[in-house]
Amino acid sequence: MKAHYAILGSGMQGTAAAYDLARFADAETITLGDVSLGRAEAAAARVNALVGREACRAAAVDALGFDSISAFLEPATTLLSCVPYWMHPRIADVAIATGTHMCDLGGNTDVTHETLAKSAAAEAAGVTLVPDCGLAPGLVNSLGLFLLERRPGVDTVRLYCGVLPQHPEPPLNYKVTFNVEGLVTEYDYNAVVLREGEIVEVPTLSELETMLVEPLGIMEAFTTSGGTSTAPYTLQGRIRNYEYKTFRFPGHCAAMRLYRDFGLWREDEIEVRGVKVRPKDVFCHVFGEALSQYEDTDQCIIRAIGENRADANSTPIVADIYDQQDEATGFTSMERLTGFSLSIVAQAATAGQIAKGAVRYENAMSGTDFVTAIRARGIEVRTNTGD
Repeated sequence: MKAHYAILGSGMQGTAAAYDLARFADAETITLGDVSLGRAEAAAARVNALVGREACRAAAVDALGFDSISAFLEPATTLLSCVPYWMHPRIADVAIATGTHMCDLGGNTDVTHETLAKSAAAEAAGVTLVPDCGLAPGLVNSLGLFLLERRPGVDTVRLYCGVLPQHPEPPLNYKVTFNVEGLVTEYDYNAVVLREGEIVEVPTLSELETMLVEPLGIMEAFTTSGGTSTAPYTLQGRIRNYEYKTFRFPGHCAAMRLYRDFGLWREDEIEVRGVKVRPKDVFCHVFGEALSQYEDTDQCIIRAIGENRADANSTPIVADIYDQQDEATGFTSMERLTGFSLSIVAQAATAGQIAKGAVRYENAMSGTDFVTAIRARGIEVRTNTGD
């Protein structure tokens, strides 16, 4: 029996996920849902034009309305949730009630734990829930697994990722490629890492380092939250170190520290000229609006490094991805690497290849299987071992 896929959120990542499903999934239907029916219709029309057939249809749905989302999910085999991260646990409750598998883009580990806490209910309903299935968290963690699978003895995994403009302009040398609130969350909350066998929280925008990354040259990398997802907990006892950092052009980290250190990301209400506002809300609105006017094609650099620090003579294993916006489809690198990754895991869940219940991302599918799938989509994964 062919599957019925539902995508909640018809923006950048949701549209790319729909395109991937249309190309690779054995789907009976693919429905793009959004609070704006017009946006959903435009996304469906774009995918249909790209694949040359009526693969997708559109629906109006309120992601925070129980009746609306229940009706949307009732006929669906699997949901791909592409809404802001904080919505995912409440949507997972509806998915369990309607017997619908669900994969989401995640991005905040505390919220991910909320979804994972629903495992017993999901398993009883015969449902698979997999959070954090995007780029970082998501694809980068699969690269970490890939290194562990290819090189027994690796005890340290270091992951790096950055989505960047191809023609950066100062002072930030950056463009918004996803939800601004999610970006600020990555920069503001603590990062969870595995250090010498212990789970440690590290402040974000810290531990700055520089690295030569071809073809972009010298890049800076610093801690951000969410990228490790639940992997430090899962891999504790198996390896000693596991961490994630974000790549940016040099100078970006210092600029972001100014916004944070001067209170522009505060979440408490303050009064300004008689009006109560949250500084973070104002920042996200103003910052996001300003950067969204900056038009440029994007590119993504990803590096995963696996080391055996117990053996001083061992050579690290390295996997790299360099991807650019696709001129043929118009999909940005961010859309491709995020939306395609979500679709890959959703298809595995639909096929029954992932256990029922709420499953940590790193337990959902092997790194080797994921790399095989992403390579099939034209994403080159290069290693220093030829794997």
